[in-house]
Formats: sequence, C-alpha cells, structure tokens
Amino acid sequence: REDRGRSPQRDFHILFVPRRSLLCEQWLKEQGVLGSFIHREQYSLDLIPFDGDLLSMESESAFKECYLESDQTSLYHAAKGLMTLQALYGTIPQIFGKGECARHVANMMIRMKREFPGSQNSIFPVFDTLLLLDRNVDLLTPLATQLTYEGLIDEIYGIQNTYVKLPPEKFAPKKQGESGKDLPTEPKKLQLNSAEELYAEIRDKNFNAVGSVLSKKAKIISAAFEERHHAKTVGEIKQFVSQLPHMQAARSSLANHTSIAELIKDITTSEDFFDNLTVEQEFMSGIDTDKVNNYIEDCIAQKHPLIKILRLVCLQSVCNSGLKQKVLDHYKREILQTYGYEHILTLNNLEKAGLLKPQTSGRNNYPTIRKTLRLWMDDVNEQNPNDISYVYSGYAPLSVRLAQLLARPGWRSIEEVLKMLPGPHFEERQQLPTGLQKKRQHGENRVTLVFFLGGVTYAEIAALRFLSQMEDGGTEYVIATTKLINGTSWIKSLMEKLEPAPF
Repeated sequence: REDRGRSPQRDFHILFVPRRSLLCEQWLKEQGVLGSFIHREQYSLDLIPFDGDLLSMESESAFKECYLESDQTSLYHAAKGLMTLQALYGTIPQIFGKGECARHVANMMIRMKREFPGSQNSIFPVFDTLLLLDRNVDLLTPLATQLTYEGLIDEIYGIQNTYVKLPPEKFAPKKQGESGKDLPTEPKKLQLNSAEELYAEIRDKNFNAVGSVLSKKAKIISAAFEERHHAKTVGEIKQFVSQLPHMQAARSSLANHTSIAELIKDITTSEDFFDNLTVEQEFMSGIDTDKVNNYIEDCIAQKHPLIKILRLVCLQSVCNSGLKQKVLDHYKREILQTYGYEHILTLNNLEKAGLLKPQTSGRNNYPTIRKTLRLWMDDVNEQNPNDISYVYSGYAPLSVRLAQLLARPGWRSIEEVLKMLPGPHFEERQQLPTGLQKKRQHGENRVTLVFFLGGVTYAEIAALRFLSQMEDGGTEYVIATTKLINGTSWIKSLMEKLEPAPF
C-alpha cells in the first residue's frame, strides 16, 4: 500500500528475535515485499536476568523441542548464551554435566571456542564451575507440589516473568461503613523479586514458616510507627520523617504479603490439597507405587482438572521406574473415557518424554536412587531447615542433590546411581590463560553456575539458595535455565491442543 501511495516514502525495518527466519523471508519474497525492508536484522536474546542470581531464556517449548521433536535449536541458544557469559565474566575452568542435552551444549561450547580462537579474554574468571543438567535426569521434582512461599504462589496463580496476578478482593483498602459494592474487579498485579526486602526474606521459606515471620515484622513496623509519639526535639522529628518513606514501603509490602499468605492458606488448608499432597508424598517415599491408586481413580471419576490427574499419574510412574502394563492401560482407559479420546496424543507425548512409561526391565531403580541420594527425609524441620528437603516438606530435589554432591565429595562417590539416571555424565576442563588461575583465599567461596536445560522450578531455586547460604557450604550458586516452570505449565507445554473441526 505504501508503494502505491504518493506520500513521501517511509523506511521499513524488520527485526527478528532471536534469529532471522528463512521461512519468513521466503514468504515476504513471495508476497513481493521483501525489497521494501531496508534492514533485516536479528537480535539474539539469550539469557535474561530475572534476579541477582537467576537467568532465564524464557523459551517455553525448549523441553518439548529437545525431548519430543529432537530439535536442538534451544540448546544452540543456551550454548551461545553461555559463550556471552564467558565473554563478560571470564572462561569457566570446569564444566560438569549430566544428560544428552548437557553433552550437546558442552560440545557446542567447545566447538565455538575452537572456531573463535580470539575469544580468549583476559578477564579473571568469576565462575569456578558450570554444571549442565538435563531436565529429564530429574523428571520427578517438577511434578511434585512446591511448598515454598514463592513456589506456592507459582503453583496457584502462576508467576509470569516475575509478575503475578492475584484476585483483587483481598487487596481492597477497607474503609469504615462502606459496603462491598465498589470492590475492584481488575486483578492485582505485583512484581516479585529480591528488590523487596520482605519478599527476599520469605520467598524461599517453607510456607509453614512464613506466618511467624510476617507477624514478627508486623510488630517491628508498628513499634517503629509508635516512635513518633516519643519524638520531642526537632532533630528527632526530622530523623523520624526521613525514615518515613522506607517505613511506609515496608508497611505496604507487609500488607500485600499478608494478603497473599491468606489467599494461599485458604487453599493449603483445604481437604483436597491435603489429600493430593499425601498421595504425592506416599509415592515419593516409595509407598504403593506399583498398583492403581484409589485417590487418582476417585479424582478421575469426579472429573478433576486433567492436568492434576496427569501430574499424579506421571509422578507415580517416575517413582516406580515405569508402571506395570496393566496399571498403565487402566489409567489410560479411565482418562480417555472421562476426558475424551483426543487426549491420546497427549498421553503419547508424555510416554515419549519418559514421564509415563511401561516398566520395561521389571526392576524399579527408584528405591536405590532414593536411598543413595537421600531423597526422602523423615524428620524435616520446616521452621529452621538443616537440609534442602524442606522445600517439599520431606523430598529433596534430585537435581539439587546432584549439585550438592558435586561440590562435596564429588560425583565419584555416586558413580553407580549416576549410571541409573538417563544420559551420560562428563567433565571437561577449559584452559585458562596464564596468570588467571585462581589462588583461593582462606574462607573464599567457590561460585557454581547451574544451568537447567528444559526448565527449573522455584523450589529448586530455593534449595540452591539454601545451599549458598550454608555456613560450611563453601559454594555459592547462580542459576540459569531455559524456562521457569511448575508442574502445571510443564505438562501443559507437552499437551497436544486439538483444534475442533470447523463445521
């Protein structure tokens, strides 16, 4: 239309994120408009910083592409992102990895380094170790319900790029004598990151430990506001006024988180939540994983949301290294008869991804893995945790346990179990230019970058932060991932959406 117009010509540009698409350019060419675009550029958006210790590629379909479609594009971008990080923060001397995708990413990094010999920079390395972990090495963790404060917000309301939308009724300012007719209808949108002091303090705690922190904070804040009655001199009043903005921010932050905690508590104290959690925990501790579960049957009969059913059945399958054929067939039949036969494609995808599979060897390796890696802890302390298992009230995320054991005493101690988990495990060393080798001062922590290929949950992030803060840990963790996920968003990404017939 522009070409036909008589008006002064405008310049058109097209910018592809994250890379130029040949198909798109071909289509524009067929339409005869490719020549109108003066510039055709691409902007490679690899890793986006979400917080001080968290980077994400926000590539939603990375897991599906890698494990179902054998499309490794997202792995190439992960490798590129890691090369950019090394250009900024120095070469990472040690690379460890577990899983097929991890092996691919490491190979691509080594190849990129060979192809650009000039990329050797003389920056002192910030990271000591890179740990590449495939999501399919630990399929169990995302299926379980996260029990940290941030994890539960994500499970219930879904956190999108650090923002959450919440039902507005809890956030309406209550005024005396007003009826509820003018309640807000727009959802309340909040940003969640560590810039907010209170959130940084409670985000990674087990939800059962959040209430006491909030009430303690409330007492401190009201005491601070009481101070104003004691301010007599001009100097004291001035000092009080200077602290006011900070105090008011703290008060509104407290009000928000108290409201969120109330919303979550309504759900976590419900019978349904409790029953669901009980079944999850029985599976994870190895109870009755090999037969049809009554609770799951009841949920299907009552037509609970399909994703909830799929999460539980997949959890049972993973905790039993696959299900006996007749148990699997029974579940499939029940699901298809209740929810519709179009879901046969989704079940097929879950099977291909290894989440729902028949038991082939007849041996269940999960108990051995559980015992060796101490994945189930009976005496979990939710208030003052001493182990990462607090994030799931008893279950320690396998992925984080691998990271913890890598730091100390090293993976040689768990060779047997590593062989039971899918994919190869490997170690690579990258040569540092002379003079850049670290000489560690006494008491200085090592820094490990853990990259989850296929997604990471907030509970795993909380567990890694817990390890970073341990007095005698000796390792700090920075987390990178292809996407922040929870069980629901993860299963959703694997479901086939069928368009109904147009007639």
